[in-house]
Amino acid sequence: MARLISKETIAPAFTRYVVHVPEVARKHRAGQFVMVLLHDHGERIPLTIADSDAEEGTITLIVQEVGKTTMEMALLEPGAEIEVAGPLGTPTHVENWGTCVCVGGGAGIAPLLPIARAMKEAGNHVISILGGRTEELVILRPEMEAASHEMIYTTDDGSFGKKGFVTTALAELIEERGRPDVVIAIGPAIMMKAVSDMTRPLEIPTIVSLNSIMIDGTGMCGGCRITIGAETKFVCVDGPEFDGHAVDFDLLMKRQRMFVRQEEEARRRFEELHRCRAMESAEVK
Repeated sequence: MARLISKETIAPAFTRYVVHVPEVARKHRAGQFVMVLLHDHGERIPLTIADSDAEEGTITLIVQEVGKTTMEMALLEPGAEIEVAGPLGTPTHVENWGTCVCVGGGAGIAPLLPIARAMKEAGNHVISILGGRTEELVILRPEMEAASHEMIYTTDDGSFGKKGFVTTALAELIEERGRPDVVIAIGPAIMMKAVSDMTRPLEIPTIVSLNSIMIDGTGMCGGCRITIGAETKFVCVDGPEFDGHAVDFDLLMKRQRMFVRQEEEARRRFEELHRCRAMESAEVK
């Protein structure tokens, strides 16, 4: 069992967890993830490792509370024990391409952090473009600044950085400086699709990290299958990173919505349960 060392709210609905799991911390490489199970009656969820410390035996997970399990995870306190399997997935291919543009949106900034750091350590000139709906949702800014040579920020509402989307900032960067050697984009599927559509005609190599539905994380269930070119791949073992120009994003987004009704019902029941418990606790007091 892994043990939760600390938790910290870093933005609305975003929590940073430091988990003691030495076996995973020793083997972790940029781009990999873990499968987390909170208890025997829960569901396994894939979470990308945002950082690791082999000496301390810890990994850092940045989790956005969007469904029943991530909301339940937010209720854990330091000292709690959870099951963590990993590291899983194929590590990021790291080399010195030259200029590497890292594009992150929302929760996608967390998995982008170790990749940007690895690219910088490999000798690349790293330019990071980070975006979110509002300033407070552009997470991990100090960490990304340390992992990059240059930073560009965008927000949908204009509360921080440039007003607009990361794709607009990327287009402006390319127009001003020419083609970068590689683009790495992680965020909502629609964002990664937009980035890939922009870089395809310019023939800029583009890597994306996919977040399809995943059950076991070892390639046995087939739940995370996607179409890459004319082939079927499994995100958990063949990815999570793929050539963005070959990904069938329309199919990916369709599959991501397969269990929306069940997910919404599970969230509603969870919220009802804890609302009742809170009322009972208040009555006792």
